Amino acid sequence: MATRVDTTQKNADDAGKDGAAASAVRAIKARNPKADPTGIAPDICPTRIPRHVAIIMDGNGRWATGKGMMRVAGHIEGAQSVRSVIETAGKLGIEYVTLYSFSMENWKRPAAEVDALMALYLANISSERQKLLEEGIRFVQIGRREGLPPEVQAAAAKLEAETAHGTSATLVLAVNYGSRTEIADAARRLAERAVAGEIKPEQIDEAMLAGELYTRDMPDPDLLIRTAGELRVSNYLLWQISYAELYVTDTLWPDFRGEQLLEAVRAYGRRTRKFGGLV
Repeated sequence: MATRVDTTQKNADDAGKDGAAASAVRAIKARNPKADPTGIAPDICPTRIPRHVAIIMDGNGRWATGKGMMRVAGHIEGAQSVRSVIETAGKLGIEYVTLYSFSMENWKRPAAEVDALMALYLANISSERQKLLEEGIRFVQIGRREGLPPEVQAAAAKLEAETAHGTSATLVLAVNYGSRTEIADAARRLAERAVAGEIKPEQIDEAMLAGELYTRDMPDPDLLIRTAGELRVSNYLLWQISYAELYVTDTLWPDFRGEQLLEAVRAYGRRTRKFGGLV
């Protein structure tokens, strides 16, 4: 009798998991009809696919210098990794991908490298525009706009406007971004609102502060990936990644492609997320 009960319960549990997986696939395909999570990764349960993946793309320079090339060659090759990752993320049905493209600290790099990075960003905005439109991908840039070259500001704003109605996924690029600055700016805006009498200081809570961040309309990242083996978060989405699962790989960013993203998502799927509680 005990064996029969155990078997019945297992069958019920399996049916429940299958039903949840099928429901997850339907939800993904309703948003992005081109997504095929069970086709591209049949070993990953659709219920375990992260909604939002954030990536620190590290190792471009090391990749290039290791091959005897100029550092900018690593950034050019890294753009190919971005394309591969975005394509694979779309097939998986990941809803948001946020890439750490250029930090506020990156201005300390040699002027020639910074100029090359800005030129590459402009070129990629132009070359990827049609693909984003065809795939229904919304483009968003976060970070301080002031300080960026005017042509970069204009091109990014134009692409944001053109892709604003994309519903299949959202590609977020953090450019001239620093998380401490983002949080300080948010606190300053709340202080200004309090001084103006719009809110009372005692009303300020986590939700109100989060509503002033660049990512105010986005879910927090579920998974943070860092390439090149560095064990730090480098002032990236400090508020937003409070409960993100961390995945660090020794792979340099130019060598990180769709298959490496799948490996990271597989690792994520094996984690148990507790959010401070007990499971």
